[in-house]
Amino acid sequence: MEYQKIESLWTHLHWLTVLAQQGSFTAAARRLGVSKAGMSQRIAELEREAGVPLVLRTTRSVRLTEAGQRLVDGTRASFDAIAQSFAGVRDLAELPRGLLRVSAPVALARQQLVPRLPDFLRAHPEVRLELELSDRLVSLATEGFDLAVRHTAAPPDTHVAWTLCATRSVLVASRAYLRRRGAPQRPQELPSHDCLHYPRARETPAWHFRQRAAPRGRERAEPPRITVPVAGPFAANNSEALRDAALRGLGIALLPDFSAQAALQSGRLVEVLPGWEPVGAFGEHLFAIRPYTPHVPRAVSVFVAWLREAFAGGFGPRAEGVRQ
Repeated sequence: MEYQKIESLWTHLHWLTVLAQQGSFTAAARRLGVSKAGMSQRIAELEREAGVPLVLRTTRSVRLTEAGQRLVDGTRASFDAIAQSFAGVRDLAELPRGLLRVSAPVALARQQLVPRLPDFLRAHPEVRLELELSDRLVSLATEGFDLAVRHTAAPPDTHVAWTLCATRSVLVASRAYLRRRGAPQRPQELPSHDCLHYPRARETPAWHFRQRAAPRGRERAEPPRITVPVAGPFAANNSEALRDAALRGLGIALLPDFSAQAALQSGRLVEVLPGWEPVGAFGEHLFAIRPYTPHVPRAVSVFVAWLREAFAGGFGPRAEGVRQ
């Protein structure tokens, strides 16, 4: 095949690599910003020119034939290199620019990230930010995200990660609930209370605690954990929903500090069992993570630097709790 003909198929070849990465015509078309029909037509044209089937189509998914996989394996690195080279040239511009796709957990994004974003966007008017609010652990490379904000104990080893701040879990309730039911003095009293919890698949609801560390200068062995079963009238897989239920006096809720912060500072919620530390309920740090690539787009590096500054103080100060 003459060079001119191959050159006319470069776009087709690129679309095939995206199809292989996404696993479906619908997802690949969405990633490329084209119609599903246009995507299918380009692949069909490429197959006609190659003279062999490149894709096996079923009603639910697509997969590459051996010929299609060989073609993708031989061209993917070149397309990646082109993308990185263009990104490097674009970043020679003084200002960061372009589309930045970011994934973040729903509650964290709504309560802590989105209110801060206008400052970043005003400071960097050439950056367009597309934020997906999802508690699903998205695949950054496959789904085309530049960055994710994650609340976890440890980031994946396969990604580059920056620590934004430490976080903690807090046990909270409204004053009205505590007046009505009394404030528990020990974790062992929680089974007799209405506890608003985050459901975990196939796990019996339970909370885990240890006593807070001794003051500085006094060495002390790691305190043992206490596990108590909990039950209540409401459970939800969203910390905003649990917080709102606690605000309405439905019970005692276990929340990440970023969800409880505003209500604690305003006094609408108070901390319960402040001498005890909930463990294992939520992540211990907030991270910004990205897929590993040799070149980091300027918009990504600028946004990470802004995130580190924006969240450097964590989600304190701690509000006054219900003392034992």
